[in-house]
Amino acid sequence: MFSHAPPVAAHSVEYDVATNSVRPLMVLTDTWCSSGVVMPDGTLAQTGGTMTEIMLRQHNYEFYPKTSSADTSYKLDFLVETKDPKIENNLYPFVFLNVDGNLFIFANNRAILFDYVKGTVVRTYPTIPGGDPRSYPSTGSAVLLSLTDNGAGSAEVLVCGGAPKGAYLSAMNGSFVTALDTCARIRINDPNPEWVMETMPMPRVMGDMVLLPNGNVLIINGAGSGAAGWELGRNPVLAPVIYRPNNPFGSRFEVQSSSTIPRMYHSTALLLRDGRVLVGGSNPHTHYNFTGVVFPTDLSLEAFCPSYLDPNFKNLRPRIVSPTAQTRIGYNQQLTILFTFSDNLSNDASIMVTMVAPAFATHSCSMNQRLIVLSGGNVTKANGSSTYQIRVMTPNSGKIAQPGYYLLFAVHQDVPSEGIWVQIS
Repeated sequence: MFSHAPPVAAHSVEYDVATNSVRPLMVLTDTWCSSGVVMPDGTLAQTGGTMTEIMLRQHNYEFYPKTSSADTSYKLDFLVETKDPKIENNLYPFVFLNVDGNLFIFANNRAILFDYVKGTVVRTYPTIPGGDPRSYPSTGSAVLLSLTDNGAGSAEVLVCGGAPKGAYLSAMNGSFVTALDTCARIRINDPNPEWVMETMPMPRVMGDMVLLPNGNVLIINGAGSGAAGWELGRNPVLAPVIYRPNNPFGSRFEVQSSSTIPRMYHSTALLLRDGRVLVGGSNPHTHYNFTGVVFPTDLSLEAFCPSYLDPNFKNLRPRIVSPTAQTRIGYNQQLTILFTFSDNLSNDASIMVTMVAPAFATHSCSMNQRLIVLSGGNVTKANGSSTYQIRVMTPNSGKIAQPGYYLLFAVHQDVPSEGIWVQIS
């Protein structure tokens, strides 16, 4: 289900979710299509820009902040190897911090495990079956699925959608090829990892993938044909899909109610504290263009409400009373969560506590997106007839949860509480 917010007419705004209002901001930048990350102290670092990559072919990486004036950029051969002739198909690589501290880097149709300390490739993964590209401009999306047992559980990456080989050049010539309708899932720390293919309910290019507080994945936005880029997408996909990673193979996708607004190139989606997903934007043009085009620039916002927000599930929804917002926590510590229900909790009820990192989304890639399930014990009664508690262990190191801010949720029967901000260091 979708609800709507007012259109936005400024390049940069502050959006108040509680009051459904916007405030223009003055933001200085000299790049477009940039990326970024939320820093450990909560500030946003914005970097890069596709113009630089395309014009100068910068197949390298660098670190921020710099440790010294000698700290420069480093060549990454993987970005050269994954470049397709005539069109890259490897821009905006998907990058995830593995539980061993190395980086899983996916570009085009394959991936490596990279030791960024030594600057060496630790492992090369097989090509996704079929070999079709999943990176810009054949843009798919990807998530690192929820981590359990302090990383002792399997770390899995899910890559969904994209466009077939040649789709971008075909779209440039006015022929819009049907997007890919498959997802590829891989256990990245297995001795012999292999991609497992799954079929989505519909094809999708330029989609966004959002980790929900209960560990499910929302697949939203995008087009059914064409490629990413100016005027190159067609057949907007209006229906989101929920992917349930713990369901049996063949029963993991569930189509949701549709929006009425095409969300094409330059659209985005991110998780809110109350469990909704904020969806906004769509601009497949080099400038703002509101009339006389197939898909006008759209500056509106709307919120997708997952089924767990249905009023019928109100009695299942926990409310965290402790810790309070902005609590600082450490690694490998016991944390007591106090929560309440409007009804009494059944004796056999189970509560899952999750931490979700805030993401910076651009071009179907949510950088820094991460969800950790905290290991814990049984639920017990606390003070008062409707107050309960569960003791959980915080992540044991920055390899599992990088230092910084997270939304902490209590989840009961797939229904999450409102999240509270905590800072781990």
